[in-house]
Amino acid sequence: MARAKHFTLVGYTRVSSAPQDAQLQRDALMDAGCGRLFEDKISSRKTDRPGLLAALDYLRPEDTLCVWKLDRLGRSVKEVLTIADDLHARGIALSILTGTLAGTYTPTGEGKFFFTIMAAFAELERDLIHERTMAGLTAARAQGRVGGRPPVMDADLVAAAVARRAKGESPTDIAKALGVSRATVYRHLDLTSQDRD
Repeated sequence: MARAKHFTLVGYTRVSSAPQDAQLQRDALMDAGCGRLFEDKISSRKTDRPGLLAALDYLRPEDTLCVWKLDRLGRSVKEVLTIADDLHARGIALSILTGTLAGTYTPTGEGKFFFTIMAAFAELERDLIHERTMAGLTAARAQGRVGGRPPVMDADLVAAAVARRAKGESPTDIAKALGVSRATVYRHLDLTSQDRD
């Protein structure tokens, strides 16, 4: 069986919904010399993009991923930065056909500066997110609140569970009656393995 031809300039298109047409992007990528195209027609609310994953899997070191505009590569700065960081680490160039950042960026030479800046922005964004999270938790603690999910069982439900257990009900029956999981009942009643169903 003949091995499939590998193209070094690979295009990726994305539109947000089925009625939208990616023909403009496809034409531009083909005119730029892309020998292979991958495409996603997917809602912006969905995170999995099989076309992008297939393109990233297809690419090899010294290949170039080509997009019509940088925002087609990802829906958020964080996502674009993550992809750019992955491309750089794998020795794959990125070509952007239109927009403010139009150009071809390689992981070596002058193009390396682009990837370095993208990586720096990614690190800065991670640091800012961490700082905002920590500041939010500190402010919440100062107001008497504790971070994390609210407990499944409040004091009233725990009291009901204790009363039901005292009457001899099993943890399974208590969980069903209170609308919680058995694990939650075990945890709040501090049951040992001998006490369980």
